[in-house]
Amino acid sequence: MRPRICRRIRGRPGVTYFKPAGIRLVELEEIVLTLDEYEAIRLVDLEGTEQISAGKQMKISQPTLSRLLKSARKKLSEAIVKGKAIKIKGGVYEMF
Repeated sequence: MRPRICRRIRGRPGVTYFKPAGIRLVELEEIVLTLDEYEAIRLVDLEGTEQISAGKQMKISQPTLSRLLKSARKKLSEAIVKGKAIKIKGGVYEMF
């Protein structure tokens, strides 16, 4: 397996944990959204940045960005549909 290229992220999110209301934390499964997945979602889905431009900002190719988005969207969908907590942490990144 090839080592991951360091991805650039603008900053850490202010909130790093989300959980469904009314369910105790000890009863929840967690899904981990990496900081590079978070940054991809932020740039493309929130800010509306084109994938090519977002990839350049993160210093990754557009296909790599597309894979990050697919992974992040799957995790977010699973957490929402199945009532799981979302923890944002980790990944291979550098701040800019």
